[in-house]
Amino acid sequence: MIASYDLLALGAAACWALGSVTSASPARHLGAFAFTRWRMLMVAVMLWTMSFATGGWQRLPLTVWGMVTLSGLIGIFIGDTALYAAMNRLGPRRAGVLFATHAVFSALLGFWLLGERMSAQALAGASLTVAGVMVAILLGRHKQESHAWEADLGHVGTGVLLGLLSALCQAVGALIIKPVMVGNVDPIAASALRVTVACAAHFVLLGLGFAAARDQHAPTRRVLAQTALNGFIAVGVGMTLLLMALKGGGIGMVAILSSVSPVLVLPLLWLHLGRAPAPGAWLGAALTVLGTALILSR
Repeated sequence: MIASYDLLALGAAACWALGSVTSASPARHLGAFAFTRWRMLMVAVMLWTMSFATGGWQRLPLTVWGMVTLSGLIGIFIGDTALYAAMNRLGPRRAGVLFATHAVFSALLGFWLLGERMSAQALAGASLTVAGVMVAILLGRHKQESHAWEADLGHVGTGVLLGLLSALCQAVGALIIKPVMVGNVDPIAASALRVTVACAAHFVLLGLGFAAARDQHAPTRRVLAQTALNGFIAVGVGMTLLLMALKGGGIGMVAILSSVSPVLVLPLLWLHLGRAPAPGAWLGAALTVLGTALILSR
């Protein structure tokens, strides 16, 4: 029987896939720091409005604020900023494969610190899923690909380090908030607090005169609309689904299922670029589907 938290993790992956594609243009226009700051500000307003409308804020006791705040600083403030800085240098495809390693980090941290274990079938499925994601993204580019999203803008090595940093921060942020979500904490309110903390940290950087925090180009109505839509999908919905999944699922398994987002990006890129993914992408997608099926039927 398929567990509900498995479906929630896959839902988060779908939101992140759509978010990674819709973020490319506004992130490069505004810059990684400014894009994240604008996005967090808009999402914070959305989530707090929803939390007060539903009364969920009442299920966010002060005793958990410290853990939620730390999770937001690491997972969103550092993690998201590093991810979009990597994406601005490497494009969404290559940044995606680096971010997908958060599944490995999460599984190792869950095993080491939380004592989480997997059955033989789940472990086989997890291995196939992670391998499929890597194959799909690494071999998903045509040899003569010339789209701007595939161009190197900045030092490649820096982009790789930023991508790995974003993955590690995502894993650590999930590890910190996992014990909080096991209780009766409202996931929307928890997401609202995480996002607000990350947004506040960005405004502190801007107020201190940190050059990279400034808008690289003046925001236009179109860019702000794209940023708001991206924030609603990827953070507002995607991150909330992830927290809901962590209520019942192990951090390692939830991370592995949510890591399939780079594979889900492939058909979206196909629609956007007007050309089918390379043959290696199909092989990786097949491995991911098989691995996911093994996990869901465990």
